[in-house]
Amino acid sequence: MKVAIGCDHGGLNLKASVQEVLSALGHEVEDFGCHTAESCDYPDIAVPVANAVVSGKADRGILICGTGIGIGIAANKIAGIRAALCHDTFSAHACREHNNANILTMGGERVIGPGLAKDIVTIWMATEFEGGRHERRVEKIKALEK
Repeated sequence: MKVAIGCDHGGLNLKASVQEVLSALGHEVEDFGCHTAESCDYPDIAVPVANAVVSGKADRGILICGTGIGIGIAANKIAGIRAALCHDTFSAHACREHNNANILTMGGERVIGPGLAKDIVTIWMATEFEGGRHERRVEKIKALEK
C-alpha cells in the first residue's frame, strides 16, 4: 500500500518512527514534510497529504502534530477525507473497520511514544473496512460534503 505521511514540528520525531514501521510492514511511504524542527503550520502539511489520498496517489495517509488534533481538523476540511485521531489500538481498529478512516492522526511524542505508535499504525494498516451497516453511515458522511 502507498501511504502519504506528514507532520508539523511537534510530530517530527514520531514521524521517523512511524516511517520505519511502515517500511518494515512493506508499505511505500511518501513524505510530505516537515523535515526540520523549525516551527511550521500543520494545515500546510495536512492539505497535501489529504489531497494525495483523495486523488488516489496514496491509498491512506498518516498525519502527526503535537496533539494530533489540529492536523486532523485541517485534513477533514478536504472532501473525501475521514481523518481519525487515535491514541489507542482499539480506536485504530474501530475507525478503519466502522468508519473507513483514510487518514490516521496522532499526537507526537508528548502524547504517544514510539512503541504505542507502532502498535496503532500496525493495527490501522492491517484493518479493513467492514462495510455492511457501516457503509450506510459512511455514505451519510459523504453526503454532508455536497
